[in-house]
Amino acid sequence: MTRRFRLMWNYRYLYLMLLPGLVYYAIYKYAPMYGTLIAFKDFNMMLGIIDSPWADPWYKHFKYFYDSPYFESILMNTLLISVYKMVWGIAPGILFAILLNEVRNQAFKRVVQTITYLPHFLSWVIIYGILLIFLSESTGLVNAWLKDNGGQAIPFLTSTDWFRSLLVGSEIWKEFGWNAIIYLAAIAGIDPSLYEAARVDGAGRLRNIWHITLPGIRNVIILLLIIKLGHILEAGFDQIYIMYNVQVYAVADILDTYVFRTGIEQLNFSLAASIGLFKSVIGLGLVLVANKIAQRWGEGIW
Repeated sequence: MTRRFRLMWNYRYLYLMLLPGLVYYAIYKYAPMYGTLIAFKDFNMMLGIIDSPWADPWYKHFKYFYDSPYFESILMNTLLISVYKMVWGIAPGILFAILLNEVRNQAFKRVVQTITYLPHFLSWVIIYGILLIFLSESTGLVNAWLKDNGGQAIPFLTSTDWFRSLLVGSEIWKEFGWNAIIYLAAIAGIDPSLYEAARVDGAGRLRNIWHITLPGIRNVIILLLIIKLGHILEAGFDQIYIMYNVQVYAVADILDTYVFRTGIEQLNFSLAASIGLFKSVIGLGLVLVANKIAQRWGEGIW
């Protein structure tokens, strides 16, 4: 024990630098977990969390959500949209990072990288405005071009056939440049001598990418995939809440939008908390399982 305290004292300044992060997580991440009690109570704002009566039975609000006629459609929408974003959203960032890494003109590389990651900083309100300019059924530039060439206008924003594709496509466009930064950092950490040895052996660029670059960033890809699995029941509330409408509820209504309507608008905080706890438990389980599987290849997070 004395040795441990001596080591902590020797690195006291590093621990001091760590303190603000620990305080942040304690206040904003762990302290609010106390509020999950209302998932098991009939919460009354006038009584508070402690004095509100316990639900009878304790799983009352979970059962109410499970018995809801919207349960299957909401859960399916959430899973489908999340899986689509995860499957189609990972590859563009990796591919773009590899392409940028192969560019030798540094000025051009910096300009392209800046242009592609700027959309990450735009709010979904602005992006939805851009989508309206291009895809609006009545005034959109794409539909105007279709009608001018003898075609019919397509209701991109109000069609159940197009809406999920629009969600995934806009998410990819917004984030692929930002995601590429992570992969570029991982590529920069690969030992350059590996490429030199491969070139001496006659390997071209494609073989270098396949045998050196991709294996070199495999652990980062797996890490990000495991993290995304933990958020698989979060399909993107900000994006969907701004973009969806009554016509696409059948394919766009997800757990978060349902929680917002029932928990905030209808003041049913107990139901909202139970759904949030349900999401967290499922996410934790998926992270544990995915990490266990990744450990078989020696790439687990812990």
